[in-house]
Amino acid sequence: MSNLAVDMPSTSPADSLAMMMRALKLPAFARHAGEVAQKAEREGWTFGQYLHHLAELEVHERRRRRTERYLRDSDLLPEKTLATLNRTRLTPKVAKMLPTLCEGAFVERGDNLLAFGLPGRGKTHLVCAIGHELIQRGYRVLFTATFALVQRLLAAKRDLRLEKELAMLDAYDAVILDDIGYVQQSREEMEVLFTFLAERYERRSVIITSNVVFSEWDRIFKDPMTTAAAIDRIVHHSVIIEMTGPSLRADAAEQAKREAATTVTENATTVTGTTTSKQSTNEVDGE
Repeated sequence: MSNLAVDMPSTSPADSLAMMMRALKLPAFARHAGEVAQKAEREGWTFGQYLHHLAELEVHERRRRRTERYLRDSDLLPEKTLATLNRTRLTPKVAKMLPTLCEGAFVERGDNLLAFGLPGRGKTHLVCAIGHELIQRGYRVLFTATFALVQRLLAAKRDLRLEKELAMLDAYDAVILDDIGYVQQSREEMEVLFTFLAERYERRSVIITSNVVFSEWDRIFKDPMTTAAAIDRIVHHSVIIEMTGPSLRADAAEQAKREAATTVTENATTVTGTTTSKQSTNEVDGE
């Protein structure tokens, strides 16, 4: 014991404490211990209050790092958040449901969320906004175009690692499949998508956007029985949202057209005004 004590480098209690905190992977403890100790002495904190404050700092730091990591890993569109969502375009029913969906209770239950509507109705923005909020609450979310996921699973199957790929996807509390209606699959592609949906059934949430109603899903899954089985698994324990109203993209294009027309009119007015001014000047000079 004495030999060990001799061999150890001489450190102050504060330095030794900092080293032990880093070894225990408590970076916020190590970073704030000194300043919090000074504050505790000034304000007469008990040791329990001091330790509780440091623990809070560590928890908040870990939560922040986890959120940043989950966001990087999610592939969510960064600009499609709740803050940028135009809620006036939502129906009263959807607007009322939105706060509850963002809380994530449906994810806890392993329920699915389905957003239907014609192209340009804001389905992708809505589910991305929900995805961002879920991450803030500690859930892992993955956003992917449906065709991209199908190709990912198909490649895994060809490499004999489909089970491993499904296990990796199972780590996500919610997987957002965007635009399932645009997928026109071969039977082999249909099979891996069905396998994915069946694997997550009643355990993990799937969030799906589609511009194709259920009655037309046979063109996705090809086989009527497989289509019925897929719909049954998706709809059972699910929340269904219908996105109606005019197309956001059409409205944006119309607004851009109006702004362009206004600019042309303003420029024409400016040119006309300049020409009139020059004519008046010429007339004065002529007199």
